[in-house]
Amino acid sequence: MDQPLRTDISETPLKGVRSNIVQSIRAFRVQDLQETATQLGHHFLYANLATAQSKQDVLDMIAQQFTFPPHFGKNFDALYDCMTDPLHKSGPQPGFIVVLEHIPANGKFDKEAREQLLDIFRDTADYWADRKVPFRCFYSFSVARSAQGQAANEGHAEAVQPPAVDGGEKMPTDKLLDVSPLALRMSSPFNAGYWLAAA
Repeated sequence: MDQPLRTDISETPLKGVRSNIVQSIRAFRVQDLQETATQLGHHFLYANLATAQSKQDVLDMIAQQFTFPPHFGKNFDALYDCMTDPLHKSGPQPGFIVVLEHIPANGKFDKEAREQLLDIFRDTADYWADRKVPFRCFYSFSVARSAQGQAANEGHAEAVQPPAVDGGEKMPTDKLLDVSPLALRMSSPFNAGYWLAAA
């Protein structure tokens, strides 16, 4: 199952996507992005924020799913800090593909909060661009069924998810290759123990 690393981005679904960007996931599938990260030898960071309601929930879930160190300060400044200097100082980085799925869109995490969150990732993309390291972040917004019309009016029509399977909130992420906590810890650059053990 091991595939040789690809170094030519034109052979991947990311052909034509700038090396340092934050954009809507739109036509990309998480599975394809994960496979591309593996093929390019990049870190794959994935956070499903579907159950988050507030800024604190969002930060807690990102910290948990990205496997941030315990001292993470759980604010936007700390989020930026965690994804920049410590990683740069820990050694050469191959590149990053980040997916933030179902960013909440509600009263507790409003449009301003969503923009602040995405600005942190834009600043992070700029940081890594200055160091010639690819950093691509893809995101989608979570749209409550009752708020789908409102989201469309706000310009987030592309974020409306396919209908849920009857009787549950079945997410399309169940078709991922492997987003088990172990697989994500293995791909996370924040898990220094894994990388040191593999060296």
